[in-house]
Amino acid sequence: MTARNAAVATAMQHAAAEENDHLAWCEQRLRELKGRTSLLNPLWYAGSFGIGAVAGLLGDRASLGFVAETERQVEFHLREHMERLAADARSRAILEQMTHDEVRHGVRAASLGGKELPLAVGGAMRLVSRLMTRGSYWI
Repeated sequence: MTARNAAVATAMQHAAAEENDHLAWCEQRLRELKGRTSLLNPLWYAGSFGIGAVAGLLGDRASLGFVAETERQVEFHLREHMERLAADARSRAILEQMTHDEVRHGVRAASLGGKELPLAVGGAMRLVSRLMTRGSYWI
């Protein structure tokens, strides 16, 4: 939405389409397991959109840096889930494909010129991610 460069916009649109696939896969798998998504999801989606929009307003390099860091953290998060789901081959397969896609999104963002974020920003992102994850387990 905020990309200034056409190549960046195209790459982010492609990544967004894959992220929508990931959401659909997770929702389907949760239904199969008789589970549900977090009631906090609308808050997470709105917050993610807002943070992404602000990063985008700072320019493509900042936005791409934010995407690259986000994808690194999502990869770590997904790998933690895979360790816990060792006996659930179907869920692991979904998470493995998602991890592959996330790594590719991060590499693409960096290759398009994403700048490295300050350590404090990455640390704050990790903290917020952990709070979101833990809150989602319970609510």
